[in-house]
Amino acid sequence: MEDIAHILANELKQKQEHVENVIRLIDEGNTIPFIARYRKEMHGTMDDQTIRTLVERLQYLRNLDARREEVKAAIQSQDKLTDELNIAIDRASTLAEVEDLYRPFKQKRRTRASAAKERGLEPLAELLFAQEGMGRSPADLAADFVLEEAGVASAEEALAGASDIIAEWIAEDAQIRKMLRALFWNQGKLQSKQATEEDSVYRLYYAFEQPVAKLQGHQILAINRGEREGFLKCGISIDPEWALQLITKRVVKPGHFGADLVQASAEDAWSRLIFSSVEREIRNMLTEKASEGAIHVFALNLKPLLMQPPVKGKRALGLDPAYRTGCKLAVIDETGKVLDTGVIYPTPPHNKTQEAAAKMKQLIETHQVDVISIGNGTASKEAEFFVADVRKELDRPVSYMVVSEAGASVYSASKLAAEEFPEYDVSLRSAVSIARRLLDPLAELVKIDPKAIGVGQYQHDLPQKQLDEALSGVVEDCVNRVGVDLNTASAPLLNRVAGLTAATAKNIVAYREEHGAFTLRKQLLKVPKLGPKAFLQCAGFLRVPESQQVLDHTGVHPESYQVAESLLTLCQYTLDDVKAGECTQLQDRLEAFGLARAAEQCGVGVPTLSDIAAELTKPGRDPRDELPPPMLRSDVMELKHLKPGMTLMGTVRNVIDFGAFIDVGVHQDGLVHISELSDRFVRHPSEVVSVGDIVTVLILGVDLEQNRLSLSMKQAKKEEV
Repeated sequence: MEDIAHILANELKQKQEHVENVIRLIDEGNTIPFIARYRKEMHGTMDDQTIRTLVERLQYLRNLDARREEVKAAIQSQDKLTDELNIAIDRASTLAEVEDLYRPFKQKRRTRASAAKERGLEPLAELLFAQEGMGRSPADLAADFVLEEAGVASAEEALAGASDIIAEWIAEDAQIRKMLRALFWNQGKLQSKQATEEDSVYRLYYAFEQPVAKLQGHQILAINRGEREGFLKCGISIDPEWALQLITKRVVKPGHFGADLVQASAEDAWSRLIFSSVEREIRNMLTEKASEGAIHVFALNLKPLLMQPPVKGKRALGLDPAYRTGCKLAVIDETGKVLDTGVIYPTPPHNKTQEAAAKMKQLIETHQVDVISIGNGTASKEAEFFVADVRKELDRPVSYMVVSEAGASVYSASKLAAEEFPEYDVSLRSAVSIARRLLDPLAELVKIDPKAIGVGQYQHDLPQKQLDEALSGVVEDCVNRVGVDLNTASAPLLNRVAGLTAATAKNIVAYREEHGAFTLRKQLLKVPKLGPKAFLQCAGFLRVPESQQVLDHTGVHPESYQVAESLLTLCQYTLDDVKAGECTQLQDRLEAFGLARAAEQCGVGVPTLSDIAAELTKPGRDPRDELPPPMLRSDVMELKHLKPGMTLMGTVRNVIDFGAFIDVGVHQDGLVHISELSDRFVRHPSEVVSVGDIVTVLILGVDLEQNRLSLSMKQAKKEEV
């Protein structure tokens, strides 16, 4: 067996020493964000995603090792573990290969082969399968095994039973199954056809054929769902001659004794035992691959969505649109605190437009609202028109933005929301959430199950455990990259900080409420159940703006405070200079002194010293501030206003396998197909765009009946030129 660290180093193209360090750090209980941020010298500055990939593969390889030992023990208990088989199991590089080797030794339900073995025909099968000259014909040999008491009445029955045994041996041959899987993968074609007369969303797949190797993830998931819902019949076609050639080449010795019978057994094995089994395996492999791809797309979309720049220093009015039950309003201040709420009825069937306008203007003027956040659900377009009209009558500039309300209703009805806003009903909580999504998307979206946030594709068809783990990892990475204000963060936000649990997060909030705001990072050690180990993991990601120790405002870890002070002294600065924001020349002075020399003098590695210098230069910086701000609107359009050839600005809302959906302000997101993203070849849309990007698009087509909008980014660029 190859050493796991060696395998991972080769797969990830990392130094084995660094891989071994990560494995040791993980085994010691360190979190991935902590390792990625504060142990860079030990892993050669791998990013958090690389470390997550390493940890996932580490778990797989350890499970593989464990399964190898289980299989060997099970075979050994039958006294059938040979040296050759032992070596083959050790060399198996996947769980599928291990299971192939174990297949002949598994306890099975009763089969034709097992029935033949019970009748004493296994020795005959062994003689025939060996295909060695016996000086007798197979029929003559079979006559020796005729025994009516055992249920073998004739030589023909004996040969038939022996053939069944040989067919099962062939079907369980690990090498044959491995070769056939490769054949299916490289030469097979997935076919789907209509299963009912009923029309459906799966009409694209009513007469569909595609080589297995070229299938796209979204096609696989769509076909699987269509088959599950009874609209499609699906299967993999393969030329049986190719398959039989592979099998016979391995098991048949042409011209030898019994070769014809073994050939017939091989054909039986293929048609009766192997084809459907390997087809299922390939379908499962395709589904696994498609699911992994879809989960990856989810993660790609979720990260930029969470990292959208907040609209800082503004008072916001959240508007949750509706028809019959009215539009719910919630005003929040710059910190997210609820100032006021209300309900208005500007939409059908009530149409109380004037009364609603008066109420909204009163809220805006009373609380000096700067921006309006409109949910994009039911009645969103009517609400947007209403807001646009109200804006014209205001004495102060107020812009607005339509935000995704995906998951808002789930959050509003949750136990968490009830604890946070016991005085408000479900609908008003939703309006608060919509307002907060504009002011601080990350802090609000962490309260929602990542699957409900509304990005990606086929989330309900994916393995939920893997999806949850992947998305939770993205949320954790984003929260720890931004940092969290220890004195304002909610328990759900604190729960996403490395090293903290739901219990310790609640304890932090309870401690804060009882003792007042934290004034030092090290006060965390007074929080019940938050010991030194948890403090080591979480401290660097928590900010304490109220602290007199300026390093508590930064991402510098408390274990490196002495290093930071040494660096400041080296570059002729003080902590007071950091507090005043006057360390603008620190990087230049550090380079002049020599980074490696400074690191050696400060007793720390170069990557850590570089990170500390960056934090001291811009203490408390928010990495989201470096991204383009969200697009706030002051106008409103409808789909009918758009014409082919028009150029517009839009915001990327979702990135999927075959393109990207863009919000251009008409309530209906338009699709930029992957072929219209760029002039260069694009393997996946995520190479070109991310959720939250502001892009220029050219309108290709407007379908009012189907409510569809076709867009192009590459043609928009040509127009600009």
